[in-house]
Amino acid sequence: MIDTQVLRSSFLSRYGAMPSACFAAPGRINLIGEHTDYNGGFVFPGAIEQCIACAISPNGTQMVRAYSIDLDDYCEFDINDQQGPKHTHFRYLYGVVRELMLLGVAVKGFDTTFAGDVPLGAGMSSSAALESCFAFALNKMYGTDTLSKMELAKVGQRTEHNYIGVKCGIMDQFASMHGRKGELMRLDCRSGEFEYFPWHPEGYRLVLINSCVKHELVGSPYNDRRMSCERVVAAINRLHPELKAETLRDVDWSHLKEVQSEVSEEDMRRATFVLGEKDRVLAVCDALQKGDYERVGEMMYLTHQGLSADYEVSCEELDFLNDIARQYGVTGSRIMGGGFGGCTINLVRNDLYDTFVATAVERFAERYAKQPIVIPVVIGDGARQLE
Repeated sequence: MIDTQVLRSSFLSRYGAMPSACFAAPGRINLIGEHTDYNGGFVFPGAIEQCIACAISPNGTQMVRAYSIDLDDYCEFDINDQQGPKHTHFRYLYGVVRELMLLGVAVKGFDTTFAGDVPLGAGMSSSAALESCFAFALNKMYGTDTLSKMELAKVGQRTEHNYIGVKCGIMDQFASMHGRKGELMRLDCRSGEFEYFPWHPEGYRLVLINSCVKHELVGSPYNDRRMSCERVVAAINRLHPELKAETLRDVDWSHLKEVQSEVSEEDMRRATFVLGEKDRVLAVCDALQKGDYERVGEMMYLTHQGLSADYEVSCEELDFLNDIARQYGVTGSRIMGGGFGGCTINLVRNDLYDTFVATAVERFAERYAKQPIVIPVVIGDGARQLE
């Protein structure tokens, strides 16, 4: 958790006054349900204790003045500027401002400093935490708190789409906004309906092992996979126009089999993963209601297998960490996040935890000549104003 005193002292030294308020929004983990959000399926995220936090005050102008403590980088932009800043970390802020203005929020100029402890590039969605932090803050400051948390989550999503170039689903921003301490959430990404599930797995712990491999979604790798799914849906709609399918959520295994000869082998593998993942999320919900964490772990391993072989978003280092988890009897392990690097999320029995973590770190360092980062997971609260 970020020390608000650091935010306030940085703000004071840069702008000559104390901020009017401080806000925070967390990163997230996702127990299961990967690449299903933009396919209209189910996801099972939770907010984490690590967050992005800001100190902020109106400045009586049309200018935003922003300082990133972590990056030691400063930017100014006019809220009416049609282009905005070029640096990605400030474009998130610019996009949130512009999207809120389009919703009728009377955003004015403000000063801010911000910092975070969400690991960058680890698949824990530091970008959504940044978007959610400022969307929540500006809604409080200028929108008289009129927008719902789901509307604010969509502001973050549209920021990714329109200003960053990542056609992401809603999961990351949803989790950052709606998180509750000690609870996971099952989100239906098609309807927007969600349900909280208590997360108190006695005898088990969640831990992330960060491979420290670059995690980059901007550009083709992420969007290419989304296009694969859309091509399969289009092929199914040509055969079954009555379905009016919008995403893979609207089709079943029989539909997929019918278009096998109509789509590429690669597109078929992508769609196979997504339909399988839809089934696995529902299986995990059932298992959690029964307290069957071994079943949860089984589904996690199947997800990793699909992400690696069918969706092809894994990498050698993540597969290596997953193999170690299997070898040492870890209950469940898989890639977490969009892929192309980042973390594995591991469900580990308490009696195996210390041995597994020590072994994973040692063997990974021997193999790749660098230390992975161990991140214990504590499920925390969503976007909020800080004391």
